[in-house]
Amino acid sequence: MSLERLNRHQRPIAKRIIVRGRLILDTPTCLGSGDADSPTDLALLRDSISDHALLTGSSIAGALRNYLREYEQGYGKEEKKTDRATSLFGGTRRDDDGEQSPLIVNDAISSKIPTVELRDGVEIEGKTGTAKKGQKYDLELLAAGTEFSLCFELLIEQKQDPREQQNYEDRLVKSLALALRGLELGEISIGMKKRRGFGRCKVKTWQVWQFDLTQDDKRLEWLLFEHWCTELLPEHETYSSIATALGLSLDEEEDKRDRFFLEATFKLASPLLIRSGQDSTGCAPDVVHLRSHRDGELKPVLSGTSLAGVLRHRAERIVNTLDKPEKIVNDVFGFVEENSKQAKASRLVVHESVIESTADLVQNRIAIDRFTGGAYHGALFSEQPIFGSDKTRLTLELELRQPRNAEIGLLLLLLKDLWTRDLPVGGESSIGRGQLQGIEAKMRRQLPGKATQSWIIFQDGEHLQVSDANTLESFVSDFSGEVIE
Repeated sequence: MSLERLNRHQRPIAKRIIVRGRLILDTPTCLGSGDADSPTDLALLRDSISDHALLTGSSIAGALRNYLREYEQGYGKEEKKTDRATSLFGGTRRDDDGEQSPLIVNDAISSKIPTVELRDGVEIEGKTGTAKKGQKYDLELLAAGTEFSLCFELLIEQKQDPREQQNYEDRLVKSLALALRGLELGEISIGMKKRRGFGRCKVKTWQVWQFDLTQDDKRLEWLLFEHWCTELLPEHETYSSIATALGLSLDEEEDKRDRFFLEATFKLASPLLIRSGQDSTGCAPDVVHLRSHRDGELKPVLSGTSLAGVLRHRAERIVNTLDKPEKIVNDVFGFVEENSKQAKASRLVVHESVIESTADLVQNRIAIDRFTGGAYHGALFSEQPIFGSDKTRLTLELELRQPRNAEIGLLLLLLKDLWTRDLPVGGESSIGRGQLQGIEAKMRRQLPGKATQSWIIFQDGEHLQVSDANTLESFVSDFSGEVIE
């Protein structure tokens, strides 16, 4: 490589903008350390000094960069040198001589030693409905409510042309505001298994400092600033909107993402049991329903991994009934082929759901010897599923990215099966557990440059009310036409 390519140009800095925020986790988050000697398969990443949870700056920057690229270009688009993401975060991976990022992203450490949740996972064999041998794993997760102090510093170069300087500065600052607004709106998830409900987070409070280094007093102010402290300063003004904090308006920026949202509310028509892998103390039953920390207490949840597995299995059953390949299922839910080492990420985001107003009841069961018809020796066990009432509510949230009409039709068929109690969730469905009863479903389609389309389905006594039923029926017809032809 020539010396000319090695000698990068110097960056005279005209302005520095420091942004701080308080990040709060809304759902459990998987920040793996990659430690092979850990007692769990995926241990939590911690600060080596304080033992607090560590969220690396590279993880934050990667999530922001990906969000900004998708917001500006849409899903599945290649990043270009002229994109906002490239100008804010530097050259692309394929660019051998890309520019350095003008944005400094600090590592974030949790405000206190975090509460940790242990989750078990297992891969299910689609044909038999049983666990695959050797495919069980466990995770360490950060509990919801964990807080991190975020700190960003934007370096704005000095340009020769004043007009070029203003355009360059406006573009950088607006790009930063767009990326950080994704955190503000809760549209950016962090960590692993983001498309299965983990890693949802939000920033509710911002602080901003702007230093014009061309002025002597501002330059001195930046030198005396407390850079070693990344916490919010109590005496400095706080903002709930990053656009307001930076003095910008982002209303004219067009969102190029194509998305379909489904939010359905159910009540429990039968007991529900999703096995918890956490160790219990005292006289706990042998099997307890999965619970997760929310607002300082443990609440029963329907995990995104469990729901996604149930939906995929039923989708495969629908397609196989029509004697067609599972291509549409793999396109929606993703796949991994071990032999060919091919893989594709899921385009369906399945969020974790909290189940409100439930009751616990311990039930004793025993295995029966099929030969004698008597009790199996030593096979007495107890279970603690959750039971619903008229006040029990469970809201399922799905997001399909880059949807085709046929894929929306498949989701509507899955919603129908859940609504009519034909598709149970959780374990022990063979003895009547896990059945849901539909109450209301809200759907909307967000298309770039077009008005948002909305639909609603709700149960009115014994009658089902559907808005714009013809359009929804056309989605199902598109699915049928694709898999039958």
